[in-house]
Amino acid sequence: MRRTKTTEDGHSCPPRENNGLENPTAVAAEPALKETEIGTIAPEWKITPLGAVCEPPQYGFTASADEKGNVCFLRITDITDSGVKWATVPRCECPVEMVPKYQLASGDIVFARIGATTGKSYLITNPPRSVFASYLIRVRAKREIDSTFLSQFFRSDAYWRQVDAQKNANLKKGVSGSLLKTLLVPVPPLPEQRKIAGVLEVVQRAMEQQERLLALTAELKKALLHQLFTTGLRGEPQKQTAIGPVPESWEVVALDDYLTEAQYGISVKGADRGRYAVLRMTNQQQGRISDANLQYVELTPAQFAKFRVERQDILFNRTNSLELVGRTAIFDLEGDYVFASYLIRLRTDSTRLRPSFLNHHFNWDETQMRLKSIATRAVSQSNISATRLRGFPIPLPSPEEQDEIATNVDCLDRKLAVHRGKHAVLTALFFTLLHQLMTAQIRVNDLDVPELESTITG
Repeated sequence: MRRTKTTEDGHSCPPRENNGLENPTAVAAEPALKETEIGTIAPEWKITPLGAVCEPPQYGFTASADEKGNVCFLRITDITDSGVKWATVPRCECPVEMVPKYQLASGDIVFARIGATTGKSYLITNPPRSVFASYLIRVRAKREIDSTFLSQFFRSDAYWRQVDAQKNANLKKGVSGSLLKTLLVPVPPLPEQRKIAGVLEVVQRAMEQQERLLALTAELKKALLHQLFTTGLRGEPQKQTAIGPVPESWEVVALDDYLTEAQYGISVKGADRGRYAVLRMTNQQQGRISDANLQYVELTPAQFAKFRVERQDILFNRTNSLELVGRTAIFDLEGDYVFASYLIRLRTDSTRLRPSFLNHHFNWDETQMRLKSIATRAVSQSNISATRLRGFPIPLPSPEEQDEIATNVDCLDRKLAVHRGKHAVLTALFFTLLHQLMTAQIRVNDLDVPELESTITG
């Protein structure tokens, strides 16, 4: 991403280079940054309490959500990382004379004042006729500060440091209107605020595009799995079985008849260092084993031989919350790995049951429901034993059709991985730019915005 300097008349030019002919001290240095309570800022910026640049914080309307009512009723739970889906927001009945007090408008910023997302904020844009609930606080910017710029600041480290310090001093760990008024915010000149907000919005739009593509591809995969595991690839008539409809040529068999092994993992506490990496539930990522956040163990040669994980092994999550129990991932990494006791290593007779086919079938939503139905349940823990798992019924097409099914699903998994990777890169870029722009380590006029936009959308 190329940087340029901006002249007084607004035109950009390349930064000057010292070619050895000029005295380097003759080039005017940029003014030093100012140190403040919230970090560095540019010399011409101000630091001010939020209460000086916003109207007094407003608590929301107290009511019960309903299917009917004269206004939409925005709650904390309606606000997600992807925004607000207004079509799913409930309604409430708000007295007509009170609607103006609580009605949301474009540019409003609402904060979660209590709960798991305390301090998280959301910028309102083009809302329907709506009010906000009492667990939210609304802030409305005055003319000297841009609401989009302000909403971006509320995602920065400088904001969260202040909020967290106040939450730690508050027994209820909440955020109040009084607290919000005292938060310090940077105030660049208004044109610079708008440019900063515009740059960050370019990256945000690209992030949102990847989120949409991820959601669409995930829905496509869900539909594909249903089609593949109920109708197959050959256009055959279906037959009803104990596990639902399957193609006529498929069998429904007990898993145990096609396993060569179903073994529990090793009960050894992991450490930051050691000879062998130990795979845990956290290493199961989207149906594959990830080598991120590994722990290590020391083992004897006999122990390593017993618990070593080989390519095409399936690691089955046998105990956890009901949501996570039954999750599987296939191992396809280089190196020496063993696996932890909360997992079961499954090895199939791959000439008859392809591991990739079984792994995709296990992670299909409908199979996950069947797996959870055989789990034993305690207060916060569910468990599927190797014995129960061995008797679990599965569909069995020909090995050739298993391979084709796995290939089709793998293709979509690769697309999902690409979108996840792009989203991760854009997210890292966003927060880097957010920090550097809000602390004036990068000045917005030094950025080539068209080049930035072309780079992230290309």
